[in-house]
Amino acid sequence: MLNALKFIPWLIGQIFIAGFSVITAAVKKDTGFNPVVIRYPLRVTTDFQIAALSTCITATPSTLSLGLREPRKPGDPTILLIQAVFGSDPVEVFESIADMEQRLVPSVASIDHGVPGQGPYKEIRPGDAEWPSREIADTAQNTVSQDKREF
Repeated sequence: MLNALKFIPWLIGQIFIAGFSVITAAVKKDTGFNPVVIRYPLRVTTDFQIAALSTCITATPSTLSLGLREPRKPGDPTILLIQAVFGSDPVEVFESIADMEQRLVPSVASIDHGVPGQGPYKEIRPGDAEWPSREIADTAQNTVSQDKREF
């Protein structure tokens, strides 16, 4: 109960800070939007904790919980897919999600799945993050250049 009394005001503050960042970016010529999808290995394990974390992520402007991936083998963590609008630095995204998870459930602090924010790691592994907008833009550019016609 005491943790909730600290967490809720912190979350409300984060929602306002993120909302202000989105509004500020939206009125700039260069928005800084660079959407990234990360694969975040969860340290929380109960359905309630997972639902609470996913809800908090989605309630925070510029982030969205996309879904869960079950562990590939026993002992592996459940993976939460998260989209972040400001994804030019995925390490920062991992660290902020890890901070939120730890504030929500402080007992997960010692669990480390090898990503930034969960221990000493400052780099992501291949496959931990993807930038769909880059892939879409590259595909569109290739399609346009292949379909160029002279009239």
